[in-house]
Amino acid sequence: MELWFTEDHTESIRFSIKIKRHLVSEQSEFQKIDILDSYELGRILVLDGFLMLTEKDEYIYHEMITHVPMATNPNIKRVLVIGAGDGGTIRELTRYSSIEHIDMVEIDRRVVELCREYLPQTAGKLDDPRLAIYYEDGLKFVRGRENEYDLIIVDSTDPFGPGEGLFTKEFYGNCYKALTEDGILVNQHESTFYDEYAEIMKRAHSRIKSFFPTALVYSAHIPTYPSGHWLFGFASKRFDPRRDQNAEWWLAQGLRTRYYNQYVHSGCFALPNNVRDVLRETPLTK
Repeated sequence: MELWFTEDHTESIRFSIKIKRHLVSEQSEFQKIDILDSYELGRILVLDGFLMLTEKDEYIYHEMITHVPMATNPNIKRVLVIGAGDGGTIRELTRYSSIEHIDMVEIDRRVVELCREYLPQTAGKLDDPRLAIYYEDGLKFVRGRENEYDLIIVDSTDPFGPGEGLFTKEFYGNCYKALTEDGILVNQHESTFYDEYAEIMKRAHSRIKSFFPTALVYSAHIPTYPSGHWLFGFASKRFDPRRDQNAEWWLAQGLRTRYYNQYVHSGCFALPNNVRDVLRETPLTK
């Protein structure tokens, strides 16, 4: 009998992957965790039925959420990552010797433990000495912190269940306070292709731009995410990644990447009209 994993992208669209083995199926305190081994895409991580990553294309997401801000401000020293239990964003950050300290806040300890065991491709740098891991709610962690981080990356699940609080106006306001005067906030921003995801993106972008003088959206092609066209948010008190990209510094780091480069950096902020139309329709949200 064949085994398939199927994710519902909408009520009428499904995405399926043929599976070799179901490696883990566990209900944690916060969510259902599944790790499966597929034929085409390697191992995959699923939380509450939603596909988080596949070994085949995870590098696209993790490179784009990390290297865009790093190439914009070479002086980033202290970083806060919220979510990121699979470890992929940490893997990319630890490639920079210029980073002095990383705080990672993940609400679900079991995600980290299982990814360490079954997904070493992404979780292999979670023992870096510059990293401190906190198993608590990201919304509560950032509350009350001021002028502490040069970069905050919100590597969260969709705004359902444990990730819901990471899309609120209170959370974005607290991130603004926690950042230094040169601070950058980057978050996964869903997609505009399906109406439900477009509404999520509009709300998040509206709330972010009510705090930050620069609030932009950039995109990448991630084949296994709904629609394949995925968006990220870039917000900053000072930097504009289109104007302030430091390609010379980034190239001097000698990093070998599979998706990101200085040309992708410039091009990813050139959005198609269907996304631009949604952004133009996005008012400030109270």
